[in-house]
Amino acid sequence: MAQLLLLTRDTATSAEILPALGLLSHQLSVAAMESASLLNAEPDVVVIDARLDLVGARNLCRTLQAAGNGLPILLIVTEGGLAALSPEWAPQDFVLVTAGPAEVEARIRLLAATDASDDVIRAGRVEIDESAYTARLDGRSLDLTYTEFELLKFFAAHPGRVFSREQLLSEVWGYDYYGGTRTVDVHVRRLRAKLGDAESLIGTVRNVGYRFDPR
Repeated sequence: MAQLLLLTRDTATSAEILPALGLLSHQLSVAAMESASLLNAEPDVVVIDARLDLVGARNLCRTLQAAGNGLPILLIVTEGGLAALSPEWAPQDFVLVTAGPAEVEARIRLLAATDASDDVIRAGRVEIDESAYTARLDGRSLDLTYTEFELLKFFAAHPGRVFSREQLLSEVWGYDYYGGTRTVDVHVRRLRAKLGDAESLIGTVRNVGYRFDPR
């Protein structure tokens, strides 16, 4: 269960703003759509209501990102509001007001799974401390090589996404690496072995590549 902070200019209830929220079990607080609302709050996900004020929502997204607190942002938009979205908004994800509970739950779960603050990435049972260069599974330290650490860190930073072997090779090994994609399979196999009974965290997507599922 995640801690959600809904920032809005509407006086309606959260269930009216995004009906699916009323069917989920997350802890939800509602506050004014301004950066000051986060001063005494520690949410896992910030939900910004962009239905009535696209400009204000955009400016708030940019302000929160510039603050560097690492809080993931989920935008609530209407179908018409989609045309206004652009990379400068910098939210981690968005959801339409018509989205069902299963979709909203999945988006919240994936956003809450990764905490990028303080150089620590948390994805389910895995915790990556970039500054200390350590990785833990259920609190237990993992003895990883440099490449295994970088591979696990990349997976943990992108939970739920599917990556081809070519993409992993490019992102983890770098463009100047001359080896073939088979090295990805080898390192995934070794990493799974070190994860032990949690090896299924790294799933194989047939004919595509791999996906990290932070259950």
